Amino acid sequence: MTVMKIGIIGSAGRMGQALVDAIAADGQEYAGGVDKGDDLAALVAACDVLVDFSSPHAIEANLDACVAAGKPIVIGTTGLEERHHFLIDDAARDIPVLQTGNTSLGVTMLAALVQQAARQLGDDWDIEILEMHHRHKVDAPSGTALLLGEAAASGRGIDLKQHSDRGRDGITGARKAGDIGFASLRGGSVAGDHHVIFASEHERIELVHRAEARAIFARGAIKAATWLTRQKAGRFTMQEVLGL
Repeated sequence: MTVMKIGIIGSAGRMGQALVDAIAADGQEYAGGVDKGDDLAALVAACDVLVDFSSPHAIEANLDACVAAGKPIVIGTTGLEERHHFLIDDAARDIPVLQTGNTSLGVTMLAALVQQAARQLGDDWDIEILEMHHRHKVDAPSGTALLLGEAAASGRGIDLKQHSDRGRDGITGARKAGDIGFASLRGGSVAGDHHVIFASEHERIELVHRAEARAIFARGAIKAATWLTRQKAGRFTMQEVLGL
């Protein structure tokens, strides 16, 4: 097995130590980490692949450094806006980029199941996505909830932006048929719970994933990073890592 040198962008964050542990457990080499103000170019030069769990504000600089050095990058940062995705698409013309709202292998499988269920069940099945995270999380809905919403929308053949229902409060009226609803809970130290509910007349299907430790995201990210080093330039997903 070829040992890959893996660098971490956002190494002082909550995921930093989990990623370092996952790199060692996978038999890879930790090439170092950077945070705001550190020498990003030096780290990129010393790596075979980068894993980014930093901030949306740093995406452009991180991508520019990787493109300049011709290095692949896994982006697990959440809270991205449309302009960030344009930047990722542009970088993916030159380097392999894998961007995802969740690097967990279990969530990746859940998304595939959600897509299949949405495709097979009719529009009379309402889709609701409920997520809960620790009290420190700053964005909502979570990147994972949006990932699952995109999976459901893809299965239905619809645009999530045009069929997304968030933040219900007060007299909102009856549920709009075909919409995908989102609800977010925050509290305690929850690593991440996600429920996708398909509800029809007199029956309900619930697909659930519970993250019990950040290690699951770290393991998935390192698996994605080593896989990405074997790819040509392009934009990839976690489902492709699992061959789904």
